[in-house]
Parts: sequence; C-alpha cells; structure tokens
Amino acid sequence: MNYLSKSSKPQNLFFSSYKITTFENKTSNNLENYPSRTKTAADRFLTLLKTRGPLSAAELAAELGITGEGARLQLLKLAEEGLVHSESTSKGVGRPVLIWSLTQLGNARFPDTHTELTLQLIQTIKNVLGKEALDNVVNAREKNQLEKYSSALQGVTGIENRLTSFAAIRSGEGYLAEWKKEGDAYLFIENHCPICCAATECDNICTSEMRTFVSILGEDMNVTRMEHIINGARRCVYKIVPVSAATAI
Repeated sequence: MNYLSKSSKPQNLFFSSYKITTFENKTSNNLENYPSRTKTAADRFLTLLKTRGPLSAAELAAELGITGEGARLQLLKLAEEGLVHSESTSKGVGRPVLIWSLTQLGNARFPDTHTELTLQLIQTIKNVLGKEALDNVVNAREKNQLEKYSSALQGVTGIENRLTSFAAIRSGEGYLAEWKKEGDAYLFIENHCPICCAATECDNICTSEMRTFVSILGEDMNVTRMEHIINGARRCVYKIVPVSAATAI
C-alpha cells in the first residue's frame, strides 16, 4: 500500500504529565485566559505553535520544560502526520535553525465555525436564488478544482505516479488520501471528507467530485465509487480500472 498521509489522531508520545504554564506571561492579553484543552504531547506542541507562532525546537522545549531532543522527536512525528513543517533560518553567526510552524492540516485541528457558515450559505443560495444558482456555484467550483489539479499534475505520467501525486494533493486538502493496487485495479481511498456537511446538504457536490476524478484520471480509466461516506461508509473508495482490463473482463 502506498500511504500518502498518516492518521492525524493525537498520540500520547512524550512527557504526558507536562502542562503549558507560561501562556499567562508570554502571550498577548487576549490569550491570557486561553482554555487549556490539551492532554497529549502532540496537542501541547500544536497549541503553542498556534498561540505563539513559529518556534524552534529549543524554544518549544523551554516552554514545555522538556529536552531539546524530546522536542525534536515530537516535531518529526508531527511533521510525518502533516501537522507541522519547518524552514531553515539563519540567526547571526552559527548554524541555521529550523523554525517550526503549523500546516493547513495542523490549523484545522482547532475548532472554527466554517461548517455552520457553509451550510448557511448553501441554504441561503438555494432558498433565495434557487437550485439552478446553487448548481452554477458547484459547477464553478468543479471548474476551479479541475484547473488546479490539472496544473499540479501536468507532466506527471503513468497511472501510479498520477495517483501518488493526486493523493498527496487531496491529503493536503484534508482528505487523508492513499491508494493501493488490487489485481488489475487500483483503489483510491479517502479516509476523511472535510466537506462532508456541505456535501450532505448539496448532493451535487459529490457528483461534481466524481466528474473531476474521471477527468483527472483520463478517458483510458473506468472510475467507480465503491464506498461513500455520505451513505454511511467509513471512507470514500474509488475503484479505478484501465479500460483495456475492463474490456477484457
């Protein structure tokens, strides 16, 4: 199996007894009473990067009262999960320092109200402007997505290379995508749907996603959705079979 994304479940990895105790003195006033909702080492790292901004491993270690090596190991694990990334920065004389910050996926670990807003917008468009207007919005999104994916996959040849690159793109969007081969077929698996609430309210979104998949994978591939989160499945699974193999069957 080719995994492009790992589970973003918080893990009890290091120093589970430590708590962040420096927010009151070292953050802005509007964060003085920031609620402590973290329990795992991973969550404490993510919360510090969210509230303090980009930090080095040494700075994180000092905040949490742990060793620099412990902080580096935790950061590497978070990076493997796609929650943080680093940039090398020179600070005067000496070796460059890695500065760590949250990725888009890491920021998504914190609550917001975008789901409620999205549902309100969909319902408003449908009620005020009508279903045709909503369909036009979905079609415009589909066009933008297709252009984005096509540009990113330009020059990527071979079905397995395209699946690998496409899964990486979709994982970056929060779908936790991976693929595997089964006989002559390929299974493209999305373990999470970040637009599930919107897709439940507007079923045309899933139809649009399916058309995008078919366009991206090409006319020489048959694409069938085998499992669907909207229908109660744990994940969305697409079976991809080369037309030549499907014809032979």
